[in-house]
Amino acid sequence: MKCKEISGFIVDWLLASIKDTGMQGIVVGISGGIDSAVTSTLCAKTGLPVLVLAMPILQAKDQHSRAEEQIEWLKKGYDNVASHVVDLTDTFLKLKDTLPLEAKKELALANTRSRLRMITLYCFANSNSYLVCGTGNKIEDYGIGFFTKYGDGGVDLSPIGDLAKSEVFELASYLGVPASIQNAAPTDGLWENDKTDEDQIGATYDEIEWAMDYCFTNNILSVNEIKIENFTQRQVEVLKIFMARHDSNRHKMLIPPVCDLSSVKI
Repeated sequence: MKCKEISGFIVDWLLASIKDTGMQGIVVGISGGIDSAVTSTLCAKTGLPVLVLAMPILQAKDQHSRAEEQIEWLKKGYDNVASHVVDLTDTFLKLKDTLPLEAKKELALANTRSRLRMITLYCFANSNSYLVCGTGNKIEDYGIGFFTKYGDGGVDLSPIGDLAKSEVFELASYLGVPASIQNAAPTDGLWENDKTDEDQIGATYDEIEWAMDYCFTNNILSVNEIKIENFTQRQVEVLKIFMARHDSNRHKMLIPPVCDLSSVKI
């Protein structure tokens, strides 16, 4: 991958996109993961005001320490970067206590953490006339829908949305983001355990990239269209994982449907 050219293109795209809106800068959430590290670095390279936020919620110590390391690394290298740590743990626990038992399913609460962070990002963005920059990559945002609707999916700009996970890692190496982040297992940080992204997905990112490329290149719309005799048992399993997630999360990747009343209006 041509990292220098791609990095420069994204930075120029960010500058043009923000100029078009008349906004003054960028807000980015920092998780301690590879996607937010690459995204925040690219934003810093614009020279525009960049505000990075760490928003721990019952966060594992190593995840928060990586977020803090990324923030300090950015501020040391770019004088246009400012930061805040906004601990949302008490806010989350208060909301959790207020909810009835039926609303406290594990996945729902994990997604609620992400949505609280989205609210916080937009509070800072609105207060400063900034845009919220998303950190989702192509595999998660447009392949398997591995993000929270109106959580980390609620953004104004998506600079790395056309990069596969492997390409994000490659760009991270080129940009020189901290090694601790490059070497950490990807995790969304929304669970009270050591569950990684790949644990949740049931396949590695490399496997999902392969399945996505195969399905999209060959216009495969259903598992039934896959000629299983051409693949190993594991490849068939991965293709099924990809297609199942792509289908069930398709609603996240589309504009909400609008009821068309043109046929009944007078």
